[in-house]
Amino acid sequence: MNLLNVATILCIGLMIGAEFAVSVFVGPVLYKLDLAAQTQAIRLFGRLLGTVMPVWYIANLLLLLSETIIHLHNSLIVWLGVAVAFWGAAIALSLVSLVPINNRLVRMDADGWTESAQRERRKWDALHRVRVLFLGVAMIFFLAGIGI
Repeated sequence: MNLLNVATILCIGLMIGAEFAVSVFVGPVLYKLDLAAQTQAIRLFGRLLGTVMPVWYIANLLLLLSETIIHLHNSLIVWLGVAVAFWGAAIALSLVSLVPINNRLVRMDADGWTESAQRERRKWDALHRVRVLFLGVAMIFFLAGIGI
């Protein structure tokens, strides 16, 4: 069980760190690029992260579910259930809002970068911050649920 705890903490922590870095460091730097470079960078990041992140999100959800099943008779099981719920909410938010916006932005070229596209990018950034918050809250409840 300790190995599973360490693996879950590591995998979830790394994901939260990556998502936090996108929100706090990568996004603001992209806004400082000229339009052509910004468009190219968004397309490259969007494709790469759009490929990797779904697998990482599901793997982390499976780790959280495994932890919940293993700790089923623990008095802190409620905290693990809340962690799973927040992680699931982050996935739902991604599927409903963030992925469609990402897919539209990835297909865009520099000529299509209109005010509407810029609004979508700002909307994606705002929703992404909510997702990072959900992931952080899930981590806190997970740590509470395993007694750390």
